[in-house]
Amino acid sequence: MKNIDDLIDSAAELAEGGLSKGEIADELNVSKETASWLVSRSGATTTTATDRKSQSPHDIHVDWSAIGRDSARLTHVGRAVADLLSKQGEEVDLTIGIEKAGAPIATTVARELDTDLGTYAPSKHQWDDGESEELSGSFSRNFAQIRDRECYVVDDTITSGTTMTETVEAIRDRGGEPVACAVLTDKRGVEEIEGVPVYSLVQVLRVGQSE
Repeated sequence: MKNIDDLIDSAAELAEGGLSKGEIADELNVSKETASWLVSRSGATTTTATDRKSQSPHDIHVDWSAIGRDSARLTHVGRAVADLLSKQGEEVDLTIGIEKAGAPIATTVARELDTDLGTYAPSKHQWDDGESEELSGSFSRNFAQIRDRECYVVDDTITSGTTMTETVEAIRDRGGEPVACAVLTDKRGVEEIEGVPVYSLVQVLRVGQSE
C-alpha cells in the first residue's frame, strides 16, 4: 500500500468480494472504525486530500505482505516470534494462532517450540455496521483443543487490543491459561493484556498528532 487511496481501493475491492468490515479490518491491519471509513470513502465521488486527512480516523496501517507472500521470510519471522516466547513458561505445550494472519505465524512458532497448534477465529470477522456487538468467536475443531493447558497466543498485529483480549478470555473460558502473547507489530504499545505479558517484534509509538 503506497497511500490512502490504495487503502480505499483495497477496502472497496474486499467489500465487493463479500467480506464483512471486520474481515476487511483484519486484512488491512486497521481498526474496525478505520475499515468502515475506508469502505464509506470508496463510494465518495469528490474528496480532496485535505478532506481525507481531516476526516480520517487516527490509525496506522501496517503492510507486512513482503513477509507474508514469501514462505522463507515468513518462517524466519516466525522463528523470531518463537524466540520472544521461548523463555516464557515451563510447561507450555499449545500455541494458539488468531485467524487469519496469526495462524501461519503460529504454525512456525509451534514447530520451533515443539507445541501443539490451535486456531481461534475472533468475533470481528462477523462484524459489520449496524450489527450487534454480541458476537462470539470460535476455536477450530480441526486443530488442537485447549483441554486446560497453558498456551501461547500469536497474532500479526495489535491495533486496539480487543481481539487479543477476546482470545485470552476465550482460552480461559475453556479452562486454559495464556502464558504470553506475541505479535509482529504492536500499534498500541501494550505490555500486558488481561494480566498476560505481550511481546512484539516492532512497537509503534505515535509522537504527537499531525495537523
